[in-house]
Amino acid sequence: MIIKVIYYSMYGHVHTMAEAIAQGAAEVEGAKVDLRRVPETLSKDILEKMGAVQAQDKMNEVPVCTVDELDEASAIIFGTPTRFGNMCGQMRQFLDATGKLWAAGALIGKVGSVFASTATQHGGQESTILSFHTTLLHHGMVIVGLPYSFQGQTRIDEVTGGSPYGATTIAGGEGQRMPSRNELDAARFQGRHVAELAARLG
Repeated sequence: MIIKVIYYSMYGHVHTMAEAIAQGAAEVEGAKVDLRRVPETLSKDILEKMGAVQAQDKMNEVPVCTVDELDEASAIIFGTPTRFGNMCGQMRQFLDATGKLWAAGALIGKVGSVFASTATQHGGQESTILSFHTTLLHHGMVIVGLPYSFQGQTRIDEVTGGSPYGATTIAGGEGQRMPSRNELDAARFQGRHVAELAARLG
C-alpha cells in the first residue's frame, strides 16, 4: 500500500507538516510512504527576492513528483500554503496536468486528503482545503479529513490550526511561526487516519 504525501512549501511550514503527515502514515502496518514536492514555477531570482531560497535549499532532498506517480498510490495526501483562500499556483499547475489520469479514471476510489498553512488564523484555512476537495471529487477520490477523534482541534487554550477538513498551521505574517506541537500532532493523526482507511478499502 503506497501513500503519497505531495506538497508545495515556500518557507518550510508545509514541509514540516508534510513530514509529520508522513510519520503518521508510516505507523500503519503495510504502508509505504513517499514524500514528494510539486515542481517549482518561480525562478531563483524571484525566490531570492521573496527570501525563500534558504528554505527551498533545505527541501531539495525531497524528490519532485511527476503526475505519472499518482496512479500507483492507494492514498494521496496533498499539502499547500494558502493563496487568497485557495491553493498555491504551483499546486494548481501540478493538478492541472492530471487530465490524462482523469480521462482514464485512474484516481477513482483512491483516498484523498488535504492539509494547509496560512499566515493568519482566519486566512483561508478552511476555504483552501474545501476548494481543493473540488479537484479531488472530479477525480472520483474518497475524501478524508481530520475527525474530531483528534481532540486537539477543539483546544481553546492556545492559538492553533486544524479543523474537520484537515490539519493546518498558522505561519504568521512574516513566516515567523513554525508548526506547534498540537498542529504536528494533528498532522500525524491525519496521516495515520488516511493510511488506516486506505488499508480498509484495500
